[in-house]
Amino acid sequence: MTEPDWVRHAIWWHVYPLGAVGAYPGEPPGPDEHRLRRLIAWLDHVVALGTSGILLGPVFASTTHGYDTVDHLRIDPRLGDDDDFDALVAEAHGRGLKVLLDGVVNHVGRDSAIARRSVDALEGRSDDEVWLLRDDDGGFVGFEGHDALVTLDHSHPSVVDYVVRVLTHWLDRGADGWRLDAAYAVPTSFWAQVLPRVRAEHPDAWFVAEVIHGDYPAFVQESTVDSVTQYELWKAIWSSINDANLWELAWSLTRHDEFLGSFVPQTFVGNHDTTRIASTIEDPRHRAHAVVVLCTVGGTPTVYAGDELGFTGVKEEREGGDDTVRPELALDGPGDDDNPVLRLHQELIGLRRRHPWLHRARTTQVELTNTTFVYEVREDDESLTVALNLGDAPLAMPAGTPVACDDTTRSDQTVVAPHGWAVLESR
Repeated sequence: MTEPDWVRHAIWWHVYPLGAVGAYPGEPPGPDEHRLRRLIAWLDHVVALGTSGILLGPVFASTTHGYDTVDHLRIDPRLGDDDDFDALVAEAHGRGLKVLLDGVVNHVGRDSAIARRSVDALEGRSDDEVWLLRDDDGGFVGFEGHDALVTLDHSHPSVVDYVVRVLTHWLDRGADGWRLDAAYAVPTSFWAQVLPRVRAEHPDAWFVAEVIHGDYPAFVQESTVDSVTQYELWKAIWSSINDANLWELAWSLTRHDEFLGSFVPQTFVGNHDTTRIASTIEDPRHRAHAVVVLCTVGGTPTVYAGDELGFTGVKEEREGGDDTVRPELALDGPGDDDNPVLRLHQELIGLRRRHPWLHRARTTQVELTNTTFVYEVREDDESLTVALNLGDAPLAMPAGTPVACDDTTRSDQTVVAPHGWAVLESR
């Protein structure tokens, strides 16, 4: 499968709309409230950041957190309606930004019309088809212990047709692609039936599957998706930095290179399901290093909204445990441009955009210890050298010209300061 050409330049800003506009948790808005439009105030920030598209978390009608969809063809009334969606897409496209939607089609909420029709069919009140999986006792199969979520029967031809209809409907309305939630739980044969039919109508659409563990290349090949979420690299970045064990990162990048041989993963250092990177990396001097890796290795980078401003937040395994990593955003955008974390992201995303070949770049280890890692990123004749230094001593570098670096190293082109970093071009 060949991804669309535009993805080579894609850098996503990932936002969780229900939280960002103050609708989660919350009561349904009044008739004149159109919360989804509040995100329009952030689009100029997205452009100034250097990202090229917005990845929207769930925007479809649901009962609570958005992942318990009750109607895939209706905007969540807590956010607004179709006109609000159209306005947001138009404003994004007017700024040259792509729009990626979050599709939850592994399961539905128990309050969905699909679930109600399935119950009525089982109890003899209708001739409707049962679209949900059933367990040995005849009940519906929940999703990963969540009783409020019931799993679709992906072997059912009507479910295939329905998902094709849903994905195509929102692409028709202007979306540019889909993040496929919990795609790992869906048979790859299902995606292989659905996606070619959708691409027949929208050949430039991009599809990234949420896959946490397993054989990423096999999943891509069997399912026909364009990409998967690179959780292996996400874990290696923060873990290797916290543990001062950059060997873990080097090993993960070796695996990452293997993936790049068949597809380009979606890379990230935080998302709506994880503790914020500023809370995960314990030493504040080393938080920049995670962003350096994100912006210099192969992949389709994604910045979780607020990470570029230094937001903190810890995910907890309890009801409401995601709230701190899905906060409400300011009504009028970030407001303060004098933010060192923002400047860091702008510098590194700018570097990424000046070198679009990094999308498929492979990494080669140059020097490696527990606390220092120098690697070269290369695609054909293009290359950069990246140095990460977590240690207390300066790190001598091969000769080169810094194109981005920690402020403490700008006066010296060959030495990276303690706890610093640098990206160099060959002389």
